[in-house]
Amino acid sequence: MPAPTTPSRALPGWLAAGVTFLASGAVLVLEITGLRLIAPYVGITLQTNTAVIGFALAAIALGAWAGGQAADRTDPRRLIAPLMVAGGGLIVAVLPLVRFAGELFTGAAAANVLLLAAIAVVVPAALLSAVPPMIVALQLNSLDETGSVVGKLSGIGTLGGIAATFGTGFVLVAVLPSSVIMVGAGLLTALVGVAVGVLLRRGPGEGAGRVPPALLLLVLLGPLLAAVAPTPCQEETTYHCARVVADPDREGGRTLVLDTLRHSYVDLDDPTYLEFEYVRAIASVTDAMAPAGEPLSALHLGGGGLTLPRYLATVRPGTTSEVLEVDPGVLAVDEAELGVRTSEQLRVRIGDARVGLAEQAAGTRDLVVGDAFGGLSVPWQLTTTEALDLVSRAMTPEGVYAANLIDNPPLEFVRAELATLAEVFEHVALVARAPVLAGDDGGNVVAVASHQPLPIGGIEAALAQQDLAWQVAEGAELDRFVGQAPVLTDDFAPVDQLLTPYG
Repeated sequence: MPAPTTPSRALPGWLAAGVTFLASGAVLVLEITGLRLIAPYVGITLQTNTAVIGFALAAIALGAWAGGQAADRTDPRRLIAPLMVAGGGLIVAVLPLVRFAGELFTGAAAANVLLLAAIAVVVPAALLSAVPPMIVALQLNSLDETGSVVGKLSGIGTLGGIAATFGTGFVLVAVLPSSVIMVGAGLLTALVGVAVGVLLRRGPGEGAGRVPPALLLLVLLGPLLAAVAPTPCQEETTYHCARVVADPDREGGRTLVLDTLRHSYVDLDDPTYLEFEYVRAIASVTDAMAPAGEPLSALHLGGGGLTLPRYLATVRPGTTSEVLEVDPGVLAVDEAELGVRTSEQLRVRIGDARVGLAEQAAGTRDLVVGDAFGGLSVPWQLTTTEALDLVSRAMTPEGVYAANLIDNPPLEFVRAELATLAEVFEHVALVARAPVLAGDDGGNVVAVASHQPLPIGGIEAALAQQDLAWQVAEGAELDRFVGQAPVLTDDFAPVDQLLTPYG
């Protein structure tokens, strides 16, 4: 058993507080950036968030438990510096590890999500979480001050986590790539660990502060591996890993890829060319809702490559489109790579679409298009009766709402969203492939809603002109498809649980 702690073995108060603050903060930096690190390979879903948070909490618990046990069996002065250096070095090493593993385990399958989340956070978070209980053990001079020492250091560690959370989420992510954040946090932690080791070697305790050369080598090699690791990102935006891919079969064709999804296709030479079937389906709705060439006032929830606003501007000259796009980086990519030029006819407003909906003038939009996605699903706050009430409020009495949805059998999310639409609008239809309407297949579908009867025949004719073998379901057929699906509200919108993304 180690000798009881004495004042001469305790760390200076400022050093104990600083190490605790840094170790706890580094874990939260790792948690936040770890989510962004795995998103290009598995997307951003509730499951992705849950996996990263869950593994981070498990690592914190494991590290704290093991650190406390180790502090009772050996002199913590021998372990604090190596743990900080190892934890910092592994924060850097996580970057190439996830990128190499992501090339092998891409896609939103649950096993891939769990594996990449574990690689991203568990080991470095556990090592750094072992440091605070060791600091506590060193600072306890007597049982009479247990509460004050534990409480103070616990509070300092929590403050470190809070500072890291707000600093990373509000500041660092907005100005730096995740790779820079992780390398910076890891190197800072490791360098402080080396400095702590130097200080501890001047005090009592055999082997105190000694850092094995292998750990120092890890710190040096980590940034080099990170630099050569493959990355799917051409541009890392506030919310996405973005890249633009040229179509080898079409000179002007460009695909905007956000994380794991082919989000938009744009033909730089021909705005009327629509590659994705769901975009052609929405275009069919817009073609049928008003006489050919008549301009519309359109609101788009979600921007992507702005394919449909450019289509409308070409086939309906004079159309004004306002786009609500949450990610300023996507707009920057659009302008740099996809030839987007904003104007009075095409305005892009950066911000959450639900907030933007609430600020729309009432009764002004002939068309509202829903095409916002957070990873694989529509953001839940855009699916509820309250959100659809805002859509309805923004529309003219004859206005039409057309929403792109994705689901796979048993299509519980699509059915629930259709039930929700029917709570707000008098007329609802579903445009989809026949196997989807039969419940045998999944993919993209387009839900259409209005307070006036929908031009079903016109939509079907426009689908044929778009060379699209999709069908329109309404009335009794749609009622059978929806069944007893729940209505989504702000109080109850389990979109990620209803969605079946792994079909």
